[in-house]
Amino acid sequence: MLTILGFAMIATFLVLIMMKKMSPIAALVLIPALFCVLVGQGAQLGDYVLEGVGNLAPTAAMLMFAIVYFGVMIDVGLFDPIVRGILRFCKADPLRVVVGTAVLAAIVSLDGDGSTTFMITVSAMYPLYKRLKMSLVVMTGVAATANGVMNTLPWGGPTARAATALKLDAGDIFVPMIPALGAGLLFVLLLAYVLGRRERTRLGHLTLDEVPEPHTETVLVKAGGGEDRPTAAAGPAGGSPGDADGTFQGLDPNRPTLRPRLYWFNAVLTVALLTAMIMELLPIPVLFLIGAALALTVNFPHMPDQKARVAAHADNVLNVAGMVFAAAVFTGVLTGTGMVKHMADWLVGAVPEAMGPHMALVTGLLSLPLTYFMSNDGFYFGVLPVLAEAGAAHGVSPLEIARASLVGQALHMSSPLVPAVYVLVGMAKVEFGDHTRFTVKWAALTSLVVLGAGILLGII
Repeated sequence: MLTILGFAMIATFLVLIMMKKMSPIAALVLIPALFCVLVGQGAQLGDYVLEGVGNLAPTAAMLMFAIVYFGVMIDVGLFDPIVRGILRFCKADPLRVVVGTAVLAAIVSLDGDGSTTFMITVSAMYPLYKRLKMSLVVMTGVAATANGVMNTLPWGGPTARAATALKLDAGDIFVPMIPALGAGLLFVLLLAYVLGRRERTRLGHLTLDEVPEPHTETVLVKAGGGEDRPTAAAGPAGGSPGDADGTFQGLDPNRPTLRPRLYWFNAVLTVALLTAMIMELLPIPVLFLIGAALALTVNFPHMPDQKARVAAHADNVLNVAGMVFAAAVFTGVLTGTGMVKHMADWLVGAVPEAMGPHMALVTGLLSLPLTYFMSNDGFYFGVLPVLAEAGAAHGVSPLEIARASLVGQALHMSSPLVPAVYVLVGMAKVEFGDHTRFTVKWAALTSLVVLGAGILLGII
């Protein structure tokens, strides 16, 4: 009975959020609460939730302060010279333009938000693609795939979800995966080079005038974390991202939040923060807490300015932190009631005995279709715990299962369930179907490269 109810709870959760009948936060709270009552353990709901909240508090803290930190870095202009430098590098060469698109998308993805990445990338590169008569699906495909690889950063969403669902440390999942993810990013750059050469050959007969450098006034940005949050962006039919409600703000080169005299301080601080994270000098939540406090204090020494910056990013912080704590209800009930154990026992019986020791590989392969056809919330909170339990029964570490679950993100970022992809195709004026037909094969191949590298390097 617990097996049936467990799968029914996950299915109900997935259907409701995929049909957009409930928000992920509401579904993460109300659906498990209802099923906890149905299995006759309603009296223990409070204990399950409090235990879950205690386990997830470090992850929530990491996401909160990472959003504030990178939001402040965008505010003060840390990424502005990078955008201008890439535009100068591209000139009027289609090959350079496509490679520049991949590099820009990868760099801006450091803030952990797909919408931000796509808005900055498209706003900066779109004039070049139009002027050179280049294929716009090349731009959207390369940007989405590069962002998908970088989306595995601990503050980007998937890694935090995997850590949350399996009660693991995000750093233990992510840091060993860096070489495999690096292989995936190199493959994206190679792909950009090949596609760029193809565009150069196709357009080689044209006489191209010197392309004027686009101004960064056109770049739009929305700071924040998590690619699966609803935005005010254009839907599949196109439209203008961020109008009436002011969700997006222009990256004005004369904006009052710029701190040009502190540029190198902010650059060194960011490099030091990422280095400390990779070297695991301190837990990631502590690093971002200290980093955000330093960034705010040095860049905005006056209290009203600090409050204004925190308030500017409060919406993103609340959305992400709310999602993490709401997940405490889902994972707490799934584990506390014993549903996940019964489901895992059933799944273990369904997996051929020969495949049991290879559950990490199975998880990696399943992550491609599952994260494409369902949201990250559904996969990481609904499916991953079951796969981890099944793997544990065959002696496979939950850490390996968690790492393998990340490989499908390059494909996930072009899923129709990801709101950020509508920002991408809407701003680029590309039909979603065209983007899908062009991108899916390359994104899936990128995911397989990450999985293959992980297996060859002994990470998975």
